[in-house]
Amino acid sequence: MCAVCVFCVSLYSRYPFTSPGLGNMASTDNVYFILTKKDEWIAFPKAGSIFFMPENKFISEMKKSSPPLKLRMRLMKHHSGREYDLETNDMEQLCVEEVELLQALPDDAERLRCFRERHDLQAAMQLVIGTEVTVEEAGKKFRGVIQYTGPITSASISCPIPGSFFGIELQGPDRGKGHCDGTYRNVRYFTCDKNCGIFAPFNRVSSLLPSVQEPSFQSERLELGDRVTYFIDDKCRHGMVLDLLEIGGRCFVQISTDKDESGKTGGEVRVPLEAVVKGELPAEGESMDVDTPPEADTDYLYMGLSLNSMVEVTLGEGNTYGIIRWIGKLPDRSETMVGLELDDNKGVSDGTFKGQRYFNCPMKRALFVKLSSCRPDSRFQSTSSNHNEKMQPEDTDQTDHSTAELQTVPPMSTEQVEQLLTGRMKGIQGHCNSCYMDAALFSLFSCSSVLDSMLFKSTPPQDAPIQRTLLNDIVNPLRSNGFVEGKHIMKLRQQLQKHGYSQSFTTDEKDPEEFLSVIMHHILALDPLLKLSAAGKVQESYCYQIFLDQNHRLVLPTVQQLLEHSFHSAGLKLAEVPSCLILQMPRFGKKFKMFDKIIPSLELDVTDLLSEGPQQCMVCGTLAQIECIDCFKDPLFSPTGFKVFCRNCSEQVHSHPQRLSHKPESLEIPKGYVERKNPHTMIRDKMELFAVLCIETSHYVSFVKYGPNTEDWIFFDSMADRQGETDGFNIPEVHPCPEVGEYLKMSPSELAHQAPRDMKGVAKRLFCDAYMCLYQSTTMCLYR
Repeated sequence: MCAVCVFCVSLYSRYPFTSPGLGNMASTDNVYFILTKKDEWIAFPKAGSIFFMPENKFISEMKKSSPPLKLRMRLMKHHSGREYDLETNDMEQLCVEEVELLQALPDDAERLRCFRERHDLQAAMQLVIGTEVTVEEAGKKFRGVIQYTGPITSASISCPIPGSFFGIELQGPDRGKGHCDGTYRNVRYFTCDKNCGIFAPFNRVSSLLPSVQEPSFQSERLELGDRVTYFIDDKCRHGMVLDLLEIGGRCFVQISTDKDESGKTGGEVRVPLEAVVKGELPAEGESMDVDTPPEADTDYLYMGLSLNSMVEVTLGEGNTYGIIRWIGKLPDRSETMVGLELDDNKGVSDGTFKGQRYFNCPMKRALFVKLSSCRPDSRFQSTSSNHNEKMQPEDTDQTDHSTAELQTVPPMSTEQVEQLLTGRMKGIQGHCNSCYMDAALFSLFSCSSVLDSMLFKSTPPQDAPIQRTLLNDIVNPLRSNGFVEGKHIMKLRQQLQKHGYSQSFTTDEKDPEEFLSVIMHHILALDPLLKLSAAGKVQESYCYQIFLDQNHRLVLPTVQQLLEHSFHSAGLKLAEVPSCLILQMPRFGKKFKMFDKIIPSLELDVTDLLSEGPQQCMVCGTLAQIECIDCFKDPLFSPTGFKVFCRNCSEQVHSHPQRLSHKPESLEIPKGYVERKNPHTMIRDKMELFAVLCIETSHYVSFVKYGPNTEDWIFFDSMADRQGETDGFNIPEVHPCPEVGEYLKMSPSELAHQAPRDMKGVAKRLFCDAYMCLYQSTTMCLYR
């Protein structure tokens, strides 16, 4: 991702445009930025200056196909209307609350320092009226109480957000050392005695809360993330500071505990500040999970851990997961420490430690712990936890695959899907245009065994490594752990490329049918899934592309209707019921759809599509002997199903004047079937839908039916999110989508009135973006 794109993403995601301000006077029609770097050849503007531009104009610029390298902005300063073209790489967006506080600082360099260090800025955001503070004035510190927060100058066109100051009433021995009585330029903001008031910006104000009732043995104040010893009922325990609170005039420390009061591992506790000691006192027999890894795992814990490694660490409430963003030494710490960016808001800062910035991440996502506290993320079931590692081809062909036994894991049950397969970092991890392969493999193997035979079929020695990669590195881990690392998909792509099937398998986006054809036909030599009968000849294929003639008259078709119309126009029949039927929806390329919506038929009735076998008269239900191709499109009949009749019904139907020109034909009926006095009840051959691949803007995702209930659907996206940029990795996600079942139960007329933009969850993608529907015959797959 280019630097400009990163800038655009950060501006949209870091803060909402309408964050509330301290004084509730901020304009919500602009977006605000601080200049973090200036052109060394130009004296002005200086780094630390604040700029703004209209929000609608900013959004318009960001929506352009090529995000701008520069943005034209206005300097936020009274009596200045000058605008500048500024490099997007030299700015960072501010929320309104930050703008209010930073605007109170007159010096640009000091403003930039406070923004970068952030400790004072974040602390100031917690200050409210009534908070006891110290305020610096003329090099001295005085004690006081905040009586006012907000602007002391008026907003203007060139300065829509004036600086926010703290009005402080001095207390105790410091009374009378101020310079006002709560007024500024003849405007009263609060009331106090003469010379007992001070107006000051945030960088001169500090809360007294961390030191209230502070015990004598605590030489320095507590910081978020500090390891501490605390006492409950005279028992010594250990933990880590999560938060500092003021409740009822007393200070409390929220601690993530190594052991709770009952002696069980994990939990959180709130302890009065006077019962907390910074640092750790040895406690015999008490393990400290965060800082002491199991002895037996020592070699494993340190193996391969580096920047961008995905790790887990045990906190009070259990295991927490994150990414190593910084490694090094912290002040007063002899051990090697790491800065983690956590997956969830369980951290203590935004990448700062004791006022010093070590890396950047969202607030409450950073946590600093010992390197020895970390271990590779167990969710990946792999000893390699460095996702920044280049995916180089593996010389897998040198392994002796002939002697190893192939073993498989059965598809996931309904319960296993809910327990193991749903969530972030689940499914198959995408990498470098692999979504076509990820979606196809997930659809075929996560919850279905219909094509498991291809995993064990005897293959030539040169192709055996590909089969083993498919089984051992992809299918088995997916079914047993619910996750496949992207490197295994890349390994499969490298093997396909090495074997000469395509020189772009590792880089280019392809279609799922191209990949499936290579695997099933060229590599594993699987018997064709589909046998079609046309003009007395049988054609074989692995999937079927639905084509329609121009006179189909379909508006909101079901897959059943599409298949029947396609077979009708092409003069095709099924030579036999397939165990697996892969259908490609009618589209003109990836971008142009023939229909706004397609209804995936949960069941596909292929009885009337068979070239041989008994069929039922569509009128009376007895054995059909006549088929009429001309009746297929007759609007009088049902919109689905081929039109077959017994002889009596056919004569009656075709006695109508509008059907006298029709040319009915005799059906092929198995020998001996007609002669039976009591023919068997005719069973209809049906196939069930088990997955749908969808495509939108060249990105494939899939829906999988994982259980017997109507709502048992999951949605899979191998690139649902991304961590990092060019050196980062994709985050796959699987999540339930029961809303799909709700819409599939609707009648076509009900669905026709559903606006895609109003459909719940991801249902729109199933109905509007269907690319390939996968059906299975639970009966035939037992024999194939």
